Amino acid sequence: MSDTYKNVRIPGPNDNVYKDECLYSFDNPESENGLFICMSTFYGLGKDHVARHCKANPDKNVFLHILRRRKPIPVDPDAEPAKITKMAIGIEGGFDPNGTKRFTFEEKYSIYVHPNVVIAYPDETGQLPEHVKQSAEGIIAAESAFLKEERALMNATWNGEVRRETKHAHSLQQLDNGRKIPPNGWKCEQCDLKDNLWLNLTDGAILCGRKFYDGSGGNNHAVEHYKKTNYPLAVKLGTITPKGADVYSYSEDDMVEDPNLAAHLSHWGINMMNMEKTDLSMADLEIEINQKYGEASMIEEANSKLQPLHGAGYTGMKNLGNSCYLNSAMQVLFTIKDFQEKYYRHCDFYFDKAKDPPHDFNAQTAKLAFGLLSGLYSRELPADIDAAFKPPSCIRPQMFRTLIGRDHAEFGTKQQQDAAEFIEYFLEQVEKHCASDPTPDASLDPSSCFQFQLEERIYCPATGQVRYLTRDDTMFRINVPLDAAKNMHEVLQYNKTKEDLEKQGKKINDLPIVRPIIPLTQAVARWAEPEVIDDFKIKRSQPSTTVRKTQRFLTFPDFLFVQLKKYTFNDDWTPRKLDVSMEIPDDIDLNSLRAKGFQHGETPMPDDDEPITQTTASKSSEQINEVYLQQLVEMGFSLDACKKALIHTGNNNIEAASNWLFEHQADADFDQPYKLSDVASSPILDEESISLVMSMNFSRSHAERALAMTNNNVEAAADWAFSHPEDGSTLHALMEALPQSSPSRHTTKKTHFRDGSGKYRLVAFISHIGTTTSCGHYVAHILKDGRWVIFNDETVAVSEHPPKDLAYLYLYKRCAT
Repeated sequence: MSDTYKNVRIPGPNDNVYKDECLYSFDNPESENGLFICMSTFYGLGKDHVARHCKANPDKNVFLHILRRRKPIPVDPDAEPAKITKMAIGIEGGFDPNGTKRFTFEEKYSIYVHPNVVIAYPDETGQLPEHVKQSAEGIIAAESAFLKEERALMNATWNGEVRRETKHAHSLQQLDNGRKIPPNGWKCEQCDLKDNLWLNLTDGAILCGRKFYDGSGGNNHAVEHYKKTNYPLAVKLGTITPKGADVYSYSEDDMVEDPNLAAHLSHWGINMMNMEKTDLSMADLEIEINQKYGEASMIEEANSKLQPLHGAGYTGMKNLGNSCYLNSAMQVLFTIKDFQEKYYRHCDFYFDKAKDPPHDFNAQTAKLAFGLLSGLYSRELPADIDAAFKPPSCIRPQMFRTLIGRDHAEFGTKQQQDAAEFIEYFLEQVEKHCASDPTPDASLDPSSCFQFQLEERIYCPATGQVRYLTRDDTMFRINVPLDAAKNMHEVLQYNKTKEDLEKQGKKINDLPIVRPIIPLTQAVARWAEPEVIDDFKIKRSQPSTTVRKTQRFLTFPDFLFVQLKKYTFNDDWTPRKLDVSMEIPDDIDLNSLRAKGFQHGETPMPDDDEPITQTTASKSSEQINEVYLQQLVEMGFSLDACKKALIHTGNNNIEAASNWLFEHQADADFDQPYKLSDVASSPILDEESISLVMSMNFSRSHAERALAMTNNNVEAAADWAFSHPEDGSTLHALMEALPQSSPSRHTTKKTHFRDGSGKYRLVAFISHIGTTTSCGHYVAHILKDGRWVIFNDETVAVSEHPPKDLAYLYLYKRCAT
């Protein structure tokens, strides 16, 4: 027996012990057959996958078998439920997906030697060597790999309420102007409001906060005071307790943590230890607004008697703490045959091929597909089921979430994320692994069912010349035209009534909400309209002119994601979400938006062969766009930081510059004095841009020349490179592989796109509850078997009232005819 146990190891502090779940399925210690932990690799395996593991590792066939059973703890039915304080699920203060059910657990162990030896543990017969006993004890006592991952996530991110420390904590200026703030009886110094009041920590001014998108809140006097004085920190009166308060930093445009808050408040005569909460926190207001609007209850169909569904394709997903964006996205994607064929039908292939299963993208995606589509984890529970054994009713996508978020700044955290951005990122990973990994069907790339080409036509009225550009995309992004509302009269009347009530100091909570009703067809029509572009240069040496740009579809994908741009900014650059009701048709016909390509009689715009020199770049850098500069400064950033942002983004795009500021605000030299030499002397070309152009089958020298000719603009550089080939064969090969609808220069990396009719039918949509993508909750509705089904994390049920009008992301499928 000694050779049997020769590879058994005792887990050390650096070993990951996967004792919570199988690597290939969602079996766990609570499953009917429990979980088997390999005592050599510490991999967890369900009963059906033990033989697979031993076949790949013949000398690692000793397992610790764990069988866990539940023991219910009685719950007082009269106990008051915990108060919800966060717009989040699965974290403290958020919504508890387990409700009031509480359990304790009892575990039984044994040593299993594949294929047929079972020894009870603890071993009372003396059959087991000492190091095997130590290994078993080590596995039982070890911190699970899941727990390690969760701790790393919590240490690296916030949970929906923890805030970063303000940069003003140790340098805040506080004026000695003789003011002392009373413990109550506050009122805005510029109006009569007595709630939502903010104390400026520099000069002691008490002013009302911002007006919220529903009309409540304040009159913006606090933020207007900041614009006049640049005094950065304010604390919300009524939220001060011995544990802290809501503190906002105008210069950082975020709620922050002030570790010196007690001292800063003491300056104004406020003793934190004696204060009690009398006003709603910002988290409270977030929840109250959503409850008042009814958005949450409508999207989650809270007022309906939802009929649960079970079986293959009707498996819920446990919320891992703000993971609903992932859950809703994957539920939608795995209703598509392409993804089912790739990852579910071939799951055994990916399981057998995986050398490092927890870190193998295909294996973990196949595991997720198996969990959602096999039906093994979605069973209707009998009424008389033994309370000690509860068959799984959903899956817990922990391994998949950890893997997909690894090395990603956003998806590797426990913050709420944008579902559309996650879908795009996941599709990129699918395409990447399809290109690099051998598969049973090498031609099957499920991400391609969403990919399409758009043609951009630039027309110059002054010269009559045209230029055609092509770009790839996976989502049809359209703006929400508020002025196209069908009920504009009712909306205006509602806004006037709300404004009159506010002037009278009356509450508007009971005023029925009137949302603008906007047809999706109108939003599509606006997208198709020509966009006027000023200051366009056909050639760099020529003066600027005005052109018109139109967009059309070169190809129509099998599945079309329609993303509504609901998130925007107020005039003071605070984020907000448009509260609208969209009129969504079940069927849409986009064939009229098919690109026609280069037309007979059109004259192409000339190419620009004038290279950009270092001197030219330096000269343009000196000419800061003063209009954009002022707008950026008004956002609360320093003058020097705003200059850097404009220079680094080409000095001609306010959105790109603002994005640069948000991305680089943590840089050590962010607010240091601006020096032209710092920018002018830096290389014009960056490696990422060079690599992107080279990925289109161009040499490094040709990519560098193309970027130099186009001021490091990747799209323009690719356009230039295609029209100035290194040799005729390169261009010929590329053009042969591209659609021949026009003689335009294509900037695509793909050589083939699915195409067909532009008629589509709605098959799914994802809705968001909350005011920004960084908080709230996502819910999916999917058309399955001729009926709408709601997928709300663990809840899977027949949808009685699918809220199509409130969604954020819509999925249309090409009609068969």
